[in-house]
Amino acid sequence: MLKTSLAALGAACMLYGAASAAPVAVDLSTWAADGQGTWNLAPDANSVVQTQNGIPGIFFNGEDSQGQSLSGTIEVQQTGDDDFIGFVLGYNAGDIGSEDVNYILIDWKQRDQSFYGEVAPAGLAISRVTGVLDNGPGAWWHDPSDGVEELARATNLGSVGWEDNTVYEFDLVFTDSLIQVFVNDILEISLEGSFMNGSFGFYNYSQANVRYGALTQAVVDPIPLPGAAAFMLTGLGAAAFGRRRAARKAAA
Repeated sequence: MLKTSLAALGAACMLYGAASAAPVAVDLSTWAADGQGTWNLAPDANSVVQTQNGIPGIFFNGEDSQGQSLSGTIEVQQTGDDDFIGFVLGYNAGDIGSEDVNYILIDWKQRDQSFYGEVAPAGLAISRVTGVLDNGPGAWWHDPSDGVEELARATNLGSVGWEDNTVYEFDLVFTDSLIQVFVNDILEISLEGSFMNGSFGFYNYSQANVRYGALTQAVVDPIPLPGAAAFMLTGLGAAAFGRRRAARKAAA
């Protein structure tokens, strides 16, 4: 347990011990939609609400986003459903309907639910998508034979669903060898591997009235740090998230 905690702390400091550009507000008017979904932009183009209860849909920035972080808030603004919200990384236009793809899905389900003879568990997970992402076993319960292979579940939220009408702050870090997912300033997923370049995007499956807001993006330069330095830089990590939170409030 101690070894795991040290590894997570070191991974967190790998980002925040390094220099990074100041975050800038995201202009969602340049983003595009794939799959199903109705994405309603706010007048300031810095937040979007997906209002349709349907098969998987993605709203993405259309730019190569490796070496960057995306921060903001996510909230389900209703009480009548319990399905999937989340993000994609390394996504390219048309990937949702293609058999020849390789991108990352981060999805969060509110409650356990049976479908296709299996159970889709509540909680936050990260998966690799290598096939069509449709209304089927792959997207529903991460079936590798159907193109969705689960890679890890969140440290604290792996079996914990999101709450209705609750604002969660998120930070995504995306490089060619490291993905990190923070929820409310807590590192939930830190995954090392080899990841294809592509877009940041928002993901929705059978869940209406989801708002993504107060969005900022920044360039990051991860630098691995020895364990002792990780302890010393814990305060720097907290300070970095404080700056991001202040930027989100200013953009809201």
